[in-house]
Amino acid sequence: MTLNYHQQKTEAKTEKILQGALSEFLNHGYLGTTMDKIAQTAGVSKQTLYSHFGDKEKLFKALIYEVTTKKFQLVWSKPLQGKPEIVLKELADRIINEVNDPQYLDFVHIIVTSAKIYPELGELFLENVAKPAMNILTKYLDDCSDLSLTDSEAIAHIFVNSLIHHILTQETLQGKKVIPISVDRIVDQLIIMIK
Repeated sequence: MTLNYHQQKTEAKTEKILQGALSEFLNHGYLGTTMDKIAQTAGVSKQTLYSHFGDKEKLFKALIYEVTTKKFQLVWSKPLQGKPEIVLKELADRIINEVNDPQYLDFVHIIVTSAKIYPELGELFLENVAKPAMNILTKYLDDCSDLSLTDSEAIAHIFVNSLIHHILTQETLQGKKVIPISVDRIVDQLIIMIK
């Protein structure tokens, strides 16, 4: 189905606003970003900005959905099928490669630091990323005839959270200097523990 000219123009403007908003939030954080500055950066009027999103919170929520949905698809859209040692290695590679993106990590940092004041932002992130990811991996672990796990859900959390922790400590917290360890060692041991 092709979009008419008006729909295409609206979608292009929405994308322009989201890109401008992302830039502003990354540079100034949630609290330090204003709708005035977003409008200026996006090259739209404040009226256009408000008519598209209503307020800063709704705009940030739309951005959470946009950014996390794209990243989620890159990691989780490939069906998990096959031998666990292959599937889990490929999944780990996708998680490490996609999550270890400085812009994405900075965006997640904004969500985390804003969640104390605006808990719904954290909840939205978890609903769009963590929960469906854990459900997909848990289902694979439950259905995999090569495994006999007593708590697939806990194993899914351990697997994903260990990789996220590795990225955060090694990349964000200077772990490469303080507690260096290769991701391959982490992934190999996670797979051994699961098997």
